[in-house]
Amino acid sequence: MADVVGAIRDKWLALGGDRFTGPAVDVERPTFDGVGRAQTFAHGVVISWHPHLGAFVVFGAIGQKWQSLGREQFGYPVTDELGTPDGRGRFNHFRAMQLAGGPVASIYWTPQTGANEVHGAIRAAWERTGFERGPLGYPTSDEFGTGKRRSNFEHGFIDWTPQRGAQVHGPVLID
Repeated sequence: MADVVGAIRDKWLALGGDRFTGPAVDVERPTFDGVGRAQTFAHGVVISWHPHLGAFVVFGAIGQKWQSLGREQFGYPVTDELGTPDGRGRFNHFRAMQLAGGPVASIYWTPQTGANEVHGAIRAAWERTGFERGPLGYPTSDEFGTGKRRSNFEHGFIDWTPQRGAQVHGPVLID
């Protein structure tokens, strides 16, 4: 087992140490930008730390999606994995600290939809509709497309173009 130190150790202990994460499988390492630190534990659990954000845990299907998106390059976690207000899903929020303004992104998961990322103007439009409690429900795809971008949701979609910005298409049209 590797040593666990500093702010990552504090988070690890607050989570219950080995009882929650299992043992550390590697030492704490610098993140891609050299600013933060991260450590991997058993079962794919990662605790990531940034000096302006603190330490947060990412794991499970959300953790797998985050890793496939480039981990901290997608964004440093700014929440631990949390349950959604309706009790149906889970989420983590992230901040891309290497980009101007540190834009926020999210990964949402339900057993029915799997783990999907939402970011940028599409995420901002979805937030205005009430996130998963709004008329669109949960995301069912990652953002896709070139030029015209789109994310699908349970009850509609949001598309984005440079000319029009984000447009909500669903059971209730909200601009």
